[in-house]
Amino acid sequence: MWGRAFVAVLAIFIISGCSQTQAVSALDKLKPCSGYDTPVDAYCGSLKVFENRATKQGRQIDLNIVVLPALRSDAKADPLFFLAGGPGQGAAALAKVVRTVFQRVQSDRDIVLVDQRGTGKSNPLNCLNDGDDSLQSIMESNESALEKLKLCQAKYDADLTLYTTPIAMDDLDDVRAFLGYDKINVYGGSYGTRAALVYMRQHGDRIRTAILDGVAPPDMRLPLYFPRDTQRAFELLARDCAEDDGCNKAYPNLLERMRALVDRLEKNPPTVKVTHPRTGETADIRIDARVLANVIVTALYQPLMTTLVPAIVAAAEKNDFQSMLALAALGGGGDEPNMAIGMQLSVICAEDAPNNTPDDLLKGSESTLFGKYVMSIQQQACAFWPRGKVDDSFYEPVTSAIPTLVLSGEVDPVTPPAWGEQVARTLSNSKHVVIGGTGHTAGGTGCGQRIMREFIDEGSPADLDTSCVARVKRPAFFLSPAGPDPNRTGGPPSPSAARQARP
Repeated sequence: MWGRAFVAVLAIFIISGCSQTQAVSALDKLKPCSGYDTPVDAYCGSLKVFENRATKQGRQIDLNIVVLPALRSDAKADPLFFLAGGPGQGAAALAKVVRTVFQRVQSDRDIVLVDQRGTGKSNPLNCLNDGDDSLQSIMESNESALEKLKLCQAKYDADLTLYTTPIAMDDLDDVRAFLGYDKINVYGGSYGTRAALVYMRQHGDRIRTAILDGVAPPDMRLPLYFPRDTQRAFELLARDCAEDDGCNKAYPNLLERMRALVDRLEKNPPTVKVTHPRTGETADIRIDARVLANVIVTALYQPLMTTLVPAIVAAAEKNDFQSMLALAALGGGGDEPNMAIGMQLSVICAEDAPNNTPDDLLKGSESTLFGKYVMSIQQQACAFWPRGKVDDSFYEPVTSAIPTLVLSGEVDPVTPPAWGEQVARTLSNSKHVVIGGTGHTAGGTGCGQRIMREFIDEGSPADLDTSCVARVKRPAFFLSPAGPDPNRTGGPPSPSAARQARP
């Protein structure tokens, strides 16, 4: 899923002297944060909005706001608004990570994080066991998960048809106005790029610059292309292993072996004794192709995790799934969950599902390794989830001259460069930068961070220094439990490592 917690990259301003009054008024509406999950120097607050913005009656939502104030006394008047992924991530809970990724940006500008309606602390649509990583939850059937979703749906204090992206972006502009900012810079990662594009369409006059990192446009039709895109990512992984002497010697024919493994687990799933790598829980569990597919697809989001995949495939061929479960446990780390599944379904079921027919989905998954299993629960849940309405114009390409930086990771399994290329075509003042050897949300790399900082400083994509792109490559593969070959510093350079798309 876009921007999930295991995707760590996200993963991801006292204002200028000439705007001192504006800065004071913005922070005067907030107070120093006191929660353990926010930086001690941040400011927190909320803004009340109607759940039904059209009628302006009935239930109201307190939108949770966190501001990381700029460090310089002569800082700029235009902050950076961070739009989280998912859909379903709360932005405010990412404040510590965002401050690290954008630390140089914060020297000159406020960074504003708003929990989108239905996420974080803004009337969150969380669900049962969102943070459960027990062995039982890993093996939970789709039928059991769907029953839990129905229980959650019945208990929400919310009209689930009113949690779509266009409504939420009007909320966001209310926050901008409430804090007293005239122009803002926008960063969107993963699903946050969809949100940023919608905000660009609805409130483009308020945007100075926009960064779209791992593009998931409104017409993406999740999960129609997800099987194709995850297949591409695994084929690139297999190719890079084959071109690396050490990996090819240790794990030859990786793609064919994965096909054979998935086929065997579909036909004859074994029951094996495993130990949870974090809790020590031991149990006999049945490992089927669905479990393997979900773990491998999760790993494909981050190249560092993919360095372990060849070894995991080799172990699984011998019915040793302990390393597979260890890989699955890397993402959560025991942190509190930050993915509101109810909000995720309200977005996907309203914006994506209506444009997918069963025949479309069947054709889209044919001949792919993981197509039967990716996002299968979301597809089934949309059959009963309340569905909001979006205008037909929602799916039209966003046309704009706003200075825009589009970033893509070349081996991204969910938002590969093709989506960035598509969106950049109708953004006349944009530049698309593809970072080779990089997975989901390329802005999490050191190279991506440097490019983003320069872009925000300059306010234009025209003359960006993107020379660092050519130096980025996939991390070296693990050839044994001791790690990668010590004689290598990284995997093979990507053929498109230095490619930069046209403005």
